[in-house]
Amino acid sequence: MANEAVLTKNFGTKNSHTLGVYEQGGGYKALKKALTGMKPEAVMAEVDKSGLRGRGGAGFPTGKKWSFIPKDSPKPKYLTVNADEGEPGTYKDRPLMELDPHAVIEGSIITCYAVGIHSAFIYVRGEYVKSVQRLNDAINEAYAGGYLGKNILNTGFDLDIVVHRGAGAYICGEETGLLESLEGKKGQPRMKPPFPAIVGAFQGPTVINNVETMAAIPPIVNNGGEWFNNLGAPGVGGGLKLYPISGHVKKPGVYELPMGTTLRDIIYKHAGGIRDDKKLKAVIPGGSSAPVLRADEIDVKMDYNSLAAIKTMLGSGAIIVMDEDTNMVKTLKVLLKFYAHESCGKCTPCREGTGWMDRIMTRIVKGNGHISDLDTILSISNTIDGKTLCPMGQAAIGPSISFITKFRNEFEDYIRKGRTN
Repeated sequence: MANEAVLTKNFGTKNSHTLGVYEQGGGYKALKKALTGMKPEAVMAEVDKSGLRGRGGAGFPTGKKWSFIPKDSPKPKYLTVNADEGEPGTYKDRPLMELDPHAVIEGSIITCYAVGIHSAFIYVRGEYVKSVQRLNDAINEAYAGGYLGKNILNTGFDLDIVVHRGAGAYICGEETGLLESLEGKKGQPRMKPPFPAIVGAFQGPTVINNVETMAAIPPIVNNGGEWFNNLGAPGVGGGLKLYPISGHVKKPGVYELPMGTTLRDIIYKHAGGIRDDKKLKAVIPGGSSAPVLRADEIDVKMDYNSLAAIKTMLGSGAIIVMDEDTNMVKTLKVLLKFYAHESCGKCTPCREGTGWMDRIMTRIVKGNGHISDLDTILSISNTIDGKTLCPMGQAAIGPSISFITKFRNEFEDYIRKGRTN
């Protein structure tokens, strides 16, 4: 199991965001290899072999997603890079865009070549001002360097990339909400089917991939899909993954590690353990929507299947660590307020349910709660479960069910004491 830097190899290099420095480190070699020596089908085959799964949260096999795009479509095809990084606890895409934007661009160009796309968009979270600036500067450099525009590298392949800045809505991280916003409409999810691969941006077939997914494409093309797959933990594969870790750890940050590294190792070996040498209480393993884990559940591999087996999820891979002093009641209140605020309002169960859960938690935190409120929240969660157009309803009930189920004694104790401190 290798532990080399692949996605983050340029992070410590001065001016790593510029074209000259990127080229000096081998940048755009993968693009040249793909365009001049590989057929689109061969590129797709290497991505299939790599075991790369979408790094935005859903974890769908990347090569398979590409294959869903109809080859003979009379409509223009599009790539949309999802850089709307709005999941609380998640900050892995931002350093890629700010420190190595050309890697994201190169991966996007290769993707477009493999799928037969000539127009691409990078949809960036509105608050990421520096990311937008770095991407735009890098795109301008890529045009000037002959990597974008007409007849790229004299191969006859054309591609234009446009950066689109979002307006700060969590719902636009959901792929169809993103497409609605990209088209100038209100950011709300669409009915599926039809899926974006058939009817996506501007009614054309569309590939939607995460920033980290795009950054993984050049090394896969350079070194082969089997090489990348073998970088994952034995028996897991799937390459390397960026794990952002925050909360009560000594060394918060973004760690590039083999897919399948244990949660315990990430917390204690890489992030230095719990701040002030306190005891671990709980961990959210994949962004705020992932069901919480107790301290005795961290001997789990950080990959899609292992986490699903214990009824949580990898999601974005964003780890939020909570020490022994964490008030789980107030923490859930913060999370449910976020989801109530960010519900787009299209689906009644989510619109009404998240609001009710937030109001009930507000009453509990103020010391006016009842034990029965906990079962009411669980009942509301079950009402939302599986009854919304997009995954945001599921995102809201992940913390509500798991916090109350796994830390029920703390919730009941808080309510009985009417505690407000």
